[in-house]
Amino acid sequence: MTALLEITGLRGGYGAVEVLRGVDLQVHSGEIVALLGSNGAGKTTLNNVVSGIYPAWAGQIRFDGQDLTGAHYRDVVKAGLIQVPEGRKIFPNLSVLENLELGSFTRARERRGQNLERVMDTFPRLRERATQLAGTLSGGEQQMLAIGRGMMAEPRLLILDEPSLGLSPLLVEEMFSLIGKLNGEGLAILLVEQNVGQSLEVARRAYVLENGAVRFSGSSAELLASDDLRRAYLGV
Repeated sequence: MTALLEITGLRGGYGAVEVLRGVDLQVHSGEIVALLGSNGAGKTTLNNVVSGIYPAWAGQIRFDGQDLTGAHYRDVVKAGLIQVPEGRKIFPNLSVLENLELGSFTRARERRGQNLERVMDTFPRLRERATQLAGTLSGGEQQMLAIGRGMMAEPRLLILDEPSLGLSPLLVEEMFSLIGKLNGEGLAILLVEQNVGQSLEVARRAYVLENGAVRFSGSSAELLASDDLRRAYLGV
């Protein structure tokens, strides 16, 4: 099966510091893949290089058969590879509606209205707060807004970077239910998380990143079944 996203030998970093040390990773159409690892493992750096925010030093990024290595982040978005970054990165002084509309600035602008309805149906609370300033929303609502903004661009693959970060246990459950629902509608998701247990419940496959390199890749069941792997890389 041809991968929707195929990363081969990816290297990258900041200044003279190499963070990614030859990462290989694949995501196929319609699947959830978990990318796990501790703080500083290189997960967010990987997201930003794949998304075109930082340049790759070496290796290749292919998405839906297209070589995106070195592509401008605008062209990455146009291809349908959309990242919802860690920390939400909403525009606090704009309304909920304005934040959502900006999600279709580069891609799917002509279907903005129908996509807006889809997002509002998915997140009824955003419909209730459409005119409210985004910065006044709760943490959970801001995360919904960030994901909704990503959905406005009609993603082929959605990268979710720490979507459960800072949420209450109840909202974490709600967030993972939403991730399962979006995937059930056919959306491929790369789920970058420190919440190991729930990530492996929803993901079919997983990668463990340590010091910028992949230390494990395989099924979620294989990872959970190995006491050594759980202790070494997941701390469980």
